[in-house]
Amino acid sequence: MSLLRRTAALGSVAALAVTGALATSAPASADETDTSLAEVLAADGNKFDRDQKDFDVLDRAVRVVLGAKPESPVALLADGTQTLTAFAPTDLAFRRLARDLVEPAAGQNERKAFKALAANVDVDTLETVLLYHVVAGSKLDSTAVVAADDQAVETAQGGSVTVRVDGSKITLEDGDASDADPRVTVTDINAQANQLAHAINRVLRPVDLP
Repeated sequence: MSLLRRTAALGSVAALAVTGALATSAPASADETDTSLAEVLAADGNKFDRDQKDFDVLDRAVRVVLGAKPESPVALLADGTQTLTAFAPTDLAFRRLARDLVEPAAGQNERKAFKALAANVDVDTLETVLLYHVVAGSKLDSTAVVAADDQAVETAQGGSVTVRVDGSKITLEDGDASDADPRVTVTDINAQANQLAHAINRVLRPVDLP
């Protein structure tokens, strides 16, 4: 499948009504802090580096969407008073995506991966993909995720991911049946606040990209 067709396939789901997708998020309770995931994921700096396990590309992607669309529901990731769970792709995950969608050389490092994706994926599609990683209104810690084995979890994009648990391995089955599914690598990031995240080693894809 050509890159143009792949991008068009992703873009076709961008027409979903995302404007009110996160409206169900619950208010903060009195005993929780309001540290947002955006703060936590950018805590070690947001410059491209050689640490493929952090979230520099994800941080940049969120900022690109909000720069172009300040009213995007993606902004909830920066509002720590709202409750959500995010499956956060690491920098390695985005490098893998760039290799798959563009060319192998595009995944050599974080900077090249981001530039390649930014040049080939429009903002609406990027917004859609980011929302596919968010579960709004629910704080699903690692225990809750494991308990959801074989269950579909609805995302803010409108689609769902299915949790698969095999021993200590947690895999998320996305909308792309032709590619390897993301695996959870780190759990319960920012667990004491309203917003928590689980790191994943691939970017979730809302549609099939053969």
